[in-house]
Amino acid sequence: MTLRVQQTGPMALVVDGGRVGVRHLGVTQGGAMDWVSLGWANWLLGNAHDAAGIEILVGGLELVAEADMTLALGGADLAATLDGQAVAPDTRFAIRRGQRLAFHRPQAGLRAYLAVPGGIDATPLMGSVSSTLREGLGGLDGFGKALAKGDVIKAAASHAGEAPTAAVPARRPDTAQPVTLEVVIGAQVAAFDGRSLYRAFHDTWTVDQRADRMGIRLTGPELGCELKGIVSEGIPLGAVQVPPDGQPIILMNDRQTIGGYPRLGALSPLACARLAQCLPGTEVRLVPTTPERARRGLCDRLAGWRR
Repeated sequence: MTLRVQQTGPMALVVDGGRVGVRHLGVTQGGAMDWVSLGWANWLLGNAHDAAGIEILVGGLELVAEADMTLALGGADLAATLDGQAVAPDTRFAIRRGQRLAFHRPQAGLRAYLAVPGGIDATPLMGSVSSTLREGLGGLDGFGKALAKGDVIKAAASHAGEAPTAAVPARRPDTAQPVTLEVVIGAQVAAFDGRSLYRAFHDTWTVDQRADRMGIRLTGPELGCELKGIVSEGIPLGAVQVPPDGQPIILMNDRQTIGGYPRLGALSPLACARLAQCLPGTEVRLVPTTPERARRGLCDRLAGWRR
């Protein structure tokens, strides 16, 4: 069962749970920015939560079915239509041969996720099929390219799994602002002055236009730190780096593997998924949390996908 790409927007990528255990080789994680939304879309089809799907940034993607199949959609509302009829996020739906699935523009959120039966059939590289453009790894061709007109997306299974008996909770990207982002405090936090720490966790930040899969810059109060640089060290997902200009950069899935700026800490996995849906101009608040709470949130989410 296949889908053919008729048109592409700013970026549509093959993504899964990402490459784990390879950062010591200088290879970044990659994978779905909003791993929660990909997980829900896969859950609707009976796939593994980290099976490969398509991440669609802001819209513009058009697909034509070359066979009858069942798909599922999660994440942002990009005004998706099937032959002109609206398709809501967090739903499982049938598409017939010759029908056209199109994603138009953001209504809520930034990234939508399309799941196919069994995940996308592609050759794994270092344990993942995720496209990483900067490193030229993964995707349909193995070279990390975004989807292009004429590409054929093949499902790994001939039929979708059983439909879940429970409905997906109402969890589409929340348009209420500010968005709360939990931060696990990091080793260099004591190097920031007291005023900066107070403002970091009490003031409101704004998502900057300078945002991509590598990092998302926040603008707000200038944070002061006695450390202007540190010996480069490994960077976890969601690391909140503070360069000399005092404006935090939150490092995301396609980040570099090491860095030498001091860090306030790192976002929790759930907060990373939440931030991935924030458009430029969105107001956010940083809230300190503990490793135990961050881990519990992750485990609870994974447990919710068991059948």
